[in-house]
Amino acid sequence: MRIKRAISVFEMTKKEFIKMDFTDNWKESFGVPEQSGVWLIWGNSGNGKTRFSLQLAKQLAKFGRVVYNSLEEGASLSLQKAIIETRMNEVANNFSVLDRESLDDLKIRLHKRRSPDIILIDSYQYTGMNKRQYIALKEEFKNKLFIFISHAEGRQPEGRSAKFVKYDADVKIWVEGYKAFPVTRFGGGEPFVIWNKGANDYWIDK
Repeated sequence: MRIKRAISVFEMTKKEFIKMDFTDNWKESFGVPEQSGVWLIWGNSGNGKTRFSLQLAKQLAKFGRVVYNSLEEGASLSLQKAIIETRMNEVANNFSVLDRESLDDLKIRLHKRRSPDIILIDSYQYTGMNKRQYIALKEEFKNKLFIFISHAEGRQPEGRSAKFVKYDADVKIWVEGYKAFPVTRFGGGEPFVIWNKGANDYWIDK
């Protein structure tokens, strides 16, 4: 087997990556992230996870084609309500929803010409992936950005595989009380307020 040539310091410092030039509160929280890799969002039910995921999808749709694979809820009334409240119609040309599309079918879609650049999957647990399958998916589509939305177990993602994704992810986002708390390799780091009234009501006594 032929071994790859090592990348020199000069080559590495000159290497170009596709970046998303976030501004304002998005930049304060998430910096200027790369448009590939893996993000993980997790939190307990009723804390604003879906609302934040759609807000994020709306922001990302400024930079590429975004698809939201609703594995858990499907094309449900509650998802419809969240999409209307988030005014996703404003990015309708770059955003679409998949109704419980299997991973096998999603892979076929992602190999097509003009396929989505950014894929949100809700939820990670409904993919049924183990650590090996997660790594294989990431390696197969190195130029895509996968954002997994996960159930929580306490303050950690639920399940061994999801916990591995947390440690591997480029951006890790814990959602609680209508705030998103990011840990990112791209700068930023400030908490992101998902819904002002909900956040104020939740955190006033904390």
